Amino acid sequence: MRTCARCWGRGAPPFRSGMLLLLVPPFVFTLQLFVAGPRLPPASGVGAEEERHGAVVSSVISIDPKKNSRQPVHRRPGLEEDVGAEDWERRNEDENEILTRQMAPRTLELMPWAADKESFTAELDRIMVYVPRPQINCSRVLYPGQAQPSLPPPADSPRWMLCADDWLLPAVDRPCVAYSFSMDGGDSEFLKTVSVLGCEVHTFDPSDSNASSGHRGNSLASTHGDEGVVRQHKMWLEWRAPRKRKHKTRGSLGSVSQTLADIMAALGHHTVHFLYADLLSAEWRVFQSWIESGTLQSVHHLVAIMHLQWAGFEVGGTSEEVLRYWFSVLQGVKASGLMLVHSSPGEGRGVLKKSVTNAHSSYTLSWVNIRR
Repeated sequence: MRTCARCWGRGAPPFRSGMLLLLVPPFVFTLQLFVAGPRLPPASGVGAEEERHGAVVSSVISIDPKKNSRQPVHRRPGLEEDVGAEDWERRNEDENEILTRQMAPRTLELMPWAADKESFTAELDRIMVYVPRPQINCSRVLYPGQAQPSLPPPADSPRWMLCADDWLLPAVDRPCVAYSFSMDGGDSEFLKTVSVLGCEVHTFDPSDSNASSGHRGNSLASTHGDEGVVRQHKMWLEWRAPRKRKHKTRGSLGSVSQTLADIMAALGHHTVHFLYADLLSAEWRVFQSWIESGTLQSVHHLVAIMHLQWAGFEVGGTSEEVLRYWFSVLQGVKASGLMLVHSSPGEGRGVLKKSVTNAHSSYTLSWVNIRR
């Protein structure tokens, strides 16, 4: 015991030295963690910036000595393929294209059947209630080729008209944009009217060998400030949405067939104040695509020839189903904010290859957007 007491009594300093020796390795190890810790690669972490954009960033280390660097690979939740730098540049696209792409996708809603069972007569009668009846009255109108607004026409009216009430026309000090899609020259009076209004006018005709007026092929170039000048383009409308949308640059689309949204983006237009369309029976699918994409909401005045002789491009089904589809498209136009201003019947009395007495084979309809 005395020996132990001496050990404890005399051994105090050696004990403290021993304790210090025992504490040095943990202290050094801890110091190494603090120093080396920030140099460690992040473990599948998500940065604040990436969280805001909804992307996950992971580190990939290349085994190639020339590429021995950590490069972030961006993945959007729910997608398996990597999104490269080109895709991330889409964030810098112009406001019009972003707005079009951000709109929630929706499908044209088919209206209920007009009768308890499928009926050609009932479906056609429902369309004929819609087509000839204006949904809005204009105090002043513009006739085809007319330079100044006037009072609404009598019953025997021209083929189309534009509502010229002040709140529906573009402001005098603002740019005015007009598009025309026609292959038979039937838009000459429309072009004259919008030119007199001082609009920047663009015509689209894939069969016109002289198209583009100085522009090569089907290229597009904005002509802001060229009031009243008609620019021609060898191009036509596409109603099928592209499977994989690529970045579009202004003035270059690379195809003779493009959607209205892409044409507007290439020309730098957010709004089309006046649009004329004679699409030769493709109007039903084109209108459906405009409704579903929301593009139709960017059109203020619309004049279009609606063909009833046959179902139209890529429209199938029984006659009753086609008539129901047509009526649904017309209701979709109305739901987009466009109200019918004028209706003018064309020649012929055939609807879906059937002779009828209460309808014509085509109608020229004029709409105005009251939600602009």
